[in-house]
Amino acid sequence: MSSAEPVAWVLNLDAEDELARGGAHTPTDVMKARIESLEPRLRGGLIRPADGVLWPGSEPVERGLWGRAWCLTRWARTQLEQAELRVPRAPSAEVLRRVNHRRFAHELGQALPSAGWAANREQLTSLLEATGTLEQVSVEQSWLIKRPLGYAGRGRRTLRPGALTKADQAWLDASMRDGDGLQVEPLVARELDCALHGWLAEDGACTFGQPTLQHLDDTGAWQSTELAPPGSLMESEFLALTREAHRTADALHAGGYFGPFGLDAFRWLAPDGQLHFQPRSEVNARYSMGWATGMGDFRPPAGAF
Repeated sequence: MSSAEPVAWVLNLDAEDELARGGAHTPTDVMKARIESLEPRLRGGLIRPADGVLWPGSEPVERGLWGRAWCLTRWARTQLEQAELRVPRAPSAEVLRRVNHRRFAHELGQALPSAGWAANREQLTSLLEATGTLEQVSVEQSWLIKRPLGYAGRGRRTLRPGALTKADQAWLDASMRDGDGLQVEPLVARELDCALHGWLAEDGACTFGQPTLQHLDDTGAWQSTELAPPGSLMESEFLALTREAHRTADALHAGGYFGPFGLDAFRWLAPDGQLHFQPRSEVNARYSMGWATGMGDFRPPAGAF
């Protein structure tokens, strides 16, 4: 079901910022510069040669084309409407927020030892005091705290056990202020980052791609993606990743979502030298930088998100 019909893109790579605020949205100058720097890397892959892009400096987009967005938020929908493009069916903003929220992944089950969801400061304190398990899991002897809606390594902080610094306290206070909670997990030694992508139709049918390897920087921001070479994933890891992708697709469908998605995973090394596999570290209910690599020639039909 790959479509050759051209579409016009809105590259709102900051969709999580909009979903977190839930109100009016304007991309920052920093984000505009980031999108401009990444757009050439999306062309020829996610963005086909005949596709248009709604962006200052890009070629004018023909009116009446079907639009498509990185994530079809309210802001992205407005951009398509103002350009007189046809807006595809997409999940509501409420659904987009719910399935991209890290609590959605938490409710599918935590795979890392000692990881959990902190809905308030008491739960956060309880999780951070689990230092005995942390010593068995984290080579770095640290916690990784993630805000509910983050991307490209943003919205995370590393904490050492014991007394928190004033900067730590300020970050946690700001993060917990809206009552939205935090993902708490041990900071583990990652040996390999991978992903599996898919496209979910409204009726729940799912098209899956091939596993990919991801290369990230020290902050967790994406650098590049390649198809996973044969043998790069152990058979048990491939089976766990595939099984978790199917579970995630079922949960997304049950939650009212349809469209592109990706599942991030990684292999990690425990302090005792044992290797383990985390089959679902992030759920991205949108397009991603590695989506086209994993999905190959597949593209949704024009008129689909």
